[in-house]
Amino acid sequence: MGFFDAILLGILQGLTEFLPISSSAHLRIASELLGIGDAGAAFTAITQIGTEAAVIVFFWRDIVRIIGQWGRSLVGKAPRRDPDALMGWWIILGSIPIVVLGLLFEDAIDTTLRSLWFTATMLIVFGLLLGVADRVGRKERPLRELTWKHGLLYGGAQALALIPGVSRSGGTITAGLLMGYTREAAARYSFLLAIPAVLGSGFYKLFKEVREPSGGAPMSLTLLATAIAFVVAIFVIKFFMSYISKRSFMPFVIYRLALGAVIFVLLGTGLLDAEGGTAAAQTAGAATVGVIR
Repeated sequence: MGFFDAILLGILQGLTEFLPISSSAHLRIASELLGIGDAGAAFTAITQIGTEAAVIVFFWRDIVRIIGQWGRSLVGKAPRRDPDALMGWWIILGSIPIVVLGLLFEDAIDTTLRSLWFTATMLIVFGLLLGVADRVGRKERPLRELTWKHGLLYGGAQALALIPGVSRSGGTITAGLLMGYTREAAARYSFLLAIPAVLGSGFYKLFKEVREPSGGAPMSLTLLATAIAFVVAIFVIKFFMSYISKRSFMPFVIYRLALGAVIFVLLGTGLLDAEGGTAAAQTAGAATVGVIR
């Protein structure tokens, strides 16, 4: 990976992390087209620290309020049924599935499931599911009606994004729409839910790379891409939250279907190598919480 490769991948990470089109799929495809093979699980997980930092900046007031009320409810200074205190519990609960599944299937996540055949298939399948959910979902429930059962269902949908091509935001938003939540509520919870899992995965891989370099992208270039992803993501979050309050997800559905079809064509003609990064991923080791999006 060269300097300009890192810049391009950082921009791409920031652009695609929060849109329901799978950032890990785009990084996987772009790194292959750039001729550097699979950028790898470590690069993807660490650059997501940048995009999650953007979430923390954008939703700072919500996060401080949720953590504050959750903490006060533990010591009896706030009602246990306070909406913000409950949101803290639902985020913790919703984070469990991705941790468990990430540990159970870590080898497959970093090897077999990184095949571009899987990526293209997931882009199309979950694109269709997003389209159906956006069409049939009632879009009536606000976020304050979230329950522990719905939190777990959201968490299960997020865990599916361990497979490149599913999209963390796409999976959780699809689940939210099918459960009757508004587009904005589904997206907001999707962003908040991702914070523990993505930061946990990212810092784990960062710590591991510092101690035992995997031989993948140089740390200096990975951190450069992370910083660029942070800046780009700030603008993307603002755009996305404004966009979904007025418009449907259909443009993203169409894009996913088209991209999946293009990947199949490129794979069929030999212009893309489906397994290009598998060996590198095996050498790098598995991400415990997984690569999300």
